[in-house]
This record gives sequence, structure tokens and C-alpha cells, in this order.
Amino acid sequence: MKNVIIQDMQNKVKWYDRPVTTSNILRMMLSDGSGAQITYRLMRYCQTHHLKPLALFLYRYNAWISHALIGRGADFGPGFVLVHSIGVVINSDVKAGKNLVIEHGVTIGAEKFKSPSIGDNVFIGAGAKIIGAVKIGNDVKIGANAVVTHDLPDGATAVGAPARVVRIYGERISKSSPKDEDLFVTITDGE
Repeated sequence: MKNVIIQDMQNKVKWYDRPVTTSNILRMMLSDGSGAQITYRLMRYCQTHHLKPLALFLYRYNAWISHALIGRGADFGPGFVLVHSIGVVINSDVKAGKNLVIEHGVTIGAEKFKSPSIGDNVFIGAGAKIIGAVKIGNDVKIGANAVVTHDLPDGATAVGAPARVVRIYGERISKSSPKDEDLFVTITDGE
């Protein structure tokens, strides 16, 4: 658990574009959102090591102190970053890979008892919502206030409500027809 918390803080240092030094890691431990990150890691450890009453206490403590509701079963790989914790709500069945970065006001929730699955190296902007049995690929960026209800491919940048893919690995894309909206996209030349 200690190593995962350190990896989380190292990723947070990188997010703030600072050199990864011991002093910067300690500084990040005192920055916004870090208390919620560390409490989540402690809660998750307790949840998976037969200390469920303590995990429940840490869940409630995180909600009360950090204003972040992160389900006890939520499972994030190393490098998890909460830039700001206020208003973050994450369902207990959410699974995510490494280097997930979340800003404030994000909701990652279930629909009909099915929760999102999130890949590696994903950024979720302030106020974004990801709802239902959605698969988010690797290297995805979800813009502020986007509402994601469909799968997003690797490398996608998604914006809007409902979210639409506007770039894949930095290349601009356009819709093939107005009816196709989020389902069929083509890469355009030189836009």
C-alpha cells in the first residue's frame, strides 16, 4: 500500500509539471485532493484485508472531510490523482487502470447496476459524468462537463453533453453524417 501511495503522489507531482523529488512528493501529500486519495487507499486496503468495519469508517470519514464519495469496491491502479476532491462521486463497482487523473465534481456511476470500466492514462475534467456500462479506452481525455454514455476508443478526446469524440491521438475527426453522431467517425485530412 505504501508503494502505491508513493506512485500516486509521484504522478500528482508530474501532473503539476514539477520534478519528482522527495520534497515535491511531500508537498503533494498536503495539496488539495491528496487527503481523499490517501484515505481511499487506506479504505481499499482495509476492504481487501478483512477489515470491513474500518473500511466503512474510512469511507464515511472521506465523505465528511474531503467531500468525496469513493465506493469501497472501486479499484484504481497506481498513479491515481484527485486534483480536487470536492463533489467527486465514484460507484463501488468502477474499475480503472493506472494513472487516472480526476478533477472536482466528477461522477462515475452505475446505470442498471452496471458501472464504467476505465483504461490507463485517463484524464477526466471538472464536472464530467460517466454513466453506465461504458468502456473508456487507454490515453483518453474527457473534457469538463462532458456526459459520457457510450464507449470511448483509445486515444479519444471527448467533449460535450452528450460527449462526442473530437480527436483521436491528437488528430481531429468529424462525423460521417449527422445521424451517426458518436458511433461512426472518420479522420479528416489537415483539419
